[in-house]
Amino acid sequence: MSTAVTKARITGVFYLVTILTGIFAQGFVSGGLVVDGDAAATAANILAHRGLYELGYAVYLIEMACQIAMTALFYDLLKPAGGSISLLAAFLGFTGCVIKTFSRVFFIVPLFILGGTHYLSVFSVEQLQALALLFLKVNDRGAAMALVFFGFYALLTGYLIIRSTFLPRILGVVSVLGGLGWLTFLYLPLGYRLFPYIAVLGLLGAASLLLWLLVFGVNEQRWKEQAAQRGS
Repeated sequence: MSTAVTKARITGVFYLVTILTGIFAQGFVSGGLVVDGDAAATAANILAHRGLYELGYAVYLIEMACQIAMTALFYDLLKPAGGSISLLAAFLGFTGCVIKTFSRVFFIVPLFILGGTHYLSVFSVEQLQALALLFLKVNDRGAAMALVFFGFYALLTGYLIIRSTFLPRILGVVSVLGGLGWLTFLYLPLGYRLFPYIAVLGLLGAASLLLWLLVFGVNEQRWKEQAAQRGS
């Protein structure tokens, strides 16, 4: 199997794992245990399902490791379409990954706050529950901040796909639209209000791209030709 096709399919595998782990950790674990605006219910859920909560944290980290790998592979894969732009996109993607990974520190903190540690006995139960929910809010806001950088990343990668001769341009168009959607998180109220629609668009775009990478990879001959033209 050719090098470029192999690279594209490996990228697709990491992309798929990134999406599946994100859906599990965010949609099933966090979405199922965290009750928005209800600190007591959230604390009760976390303590009653401590193992699931810890698993969610581990899956979050696996998600980010896969996304970092995917970003690095995409840089190399799209470099023939524009080396400087591909490098800039990679830096923006890595920045989003760093922000989102650091935010997960705040996701695990509630376990320490609610764990009954003796030096926290100076706080009332209600205060500890409120503090735990606050840290979860910070985790959520950090992830929203990362989406802005992923939005810029999607715009640039979409542009590169459109500019390339080895991937279907429609995949680039969908990526650009998804990137514009994530940029609504520059104004958080707008981003959260539109999130259900943006998430569907982003998921459809991601699914289309990863399926293409897994099934077809890239047009090997055109990839080599464009790489030779640009000296990649």
